[in-house]
Amino acid sequence: MQTLPKSRLLRFVEEAFQLAKRAVARYSSKFSKQRYTLHQHIVLLCLKVRKNTTYRTLLDELIEMPRIRNAINLTELPAPSTLCKAFNRLDMAVWRVLLNLSVSLLPTTGVAGIDASGFDRSHASKHYTKRAKLTIQQLKVTLLVDSKVNAVLDLHVTTTRKHDSQIAPSLIKRNPETIDILLGDKGYDDQKIRQLARQHEIRPLIKHREFTPLHKAWNARLDADLYGQRSQSETVNSTLKRKYGAFVRSRRWWKQFRELALGCIVHNLDQAI
Repeated sequence: MQTLPKSRLLRFVEEAFQLAKRAVARYSSKFSKQRYTLHQHIVLLCLKVRKNTTYRTLLDELIEMPRIRNAINLTELPAPSTLCKAFNRLDMAVWRVLLNLSVSLLPTTGVAGIDASGFDRSHASKHYTKRAKLTIQQLKVTLLVDSKVNAVLDLHVTTTRKHDSQIAPSLIKRNPETIDILLGDKGYDDQKIRQLARQHEIRPLIKHREFTPLHKAWNARLDADLYGQRSQSETVNSTLKRKYGAFVRSRRWWKQFRELALGCIVHNLDQAI
């Protein structure tokens, strides 16, 4: 019988498995029951996000996926609560390491665009959001995106209405080696951002707010072709929402942050394969 070629899903699982091996140890501690590895947990969590499904549905589908199970050496299926607890245990630092490693799989160019978008967290009932006093219904997610390969280089998530100019400096400081040119709209028009970028030898290509004729003249002299690549960051924001959902399922803010970071990792892996 002719051997079937590898599907895109199988290649995704294999890539995620290799990434997990580079990022974390085999088990969380020496007291672990060693029934499942952290690598298997990470791959299954990535698979859940990629398929945009629930823990129960994912595990039910895995029964009919022997090649996927073999790829991660999974001999028996965990319970849904096991995956949920694994997600709770894995710190945001682990997901950031995985995000950085996923970027290394792609041929980035150094031309990065920055843009913010809102992700809804009112997936819970109206009664719950009122009782929990969730006055801000959306998370503000700022993505730093390579404009050539549409890879998410970094992200910043906040539950407040923090201005764009207050968020950009932290992303620049964390990624000075991966950015050569920074593209941004008028929301990032701040002299401190421009100075910080130049200190790290980054060329800021940010439109000025037009208060005077001089600002209009500066905007007219911008490299139109290069600045036009800024729209790729908006494209990635749209892709994340269409493929993995425009809302977060978790109820606690720290789990919501991890859920969004996981979505960016899955996006990068999809781009890599």
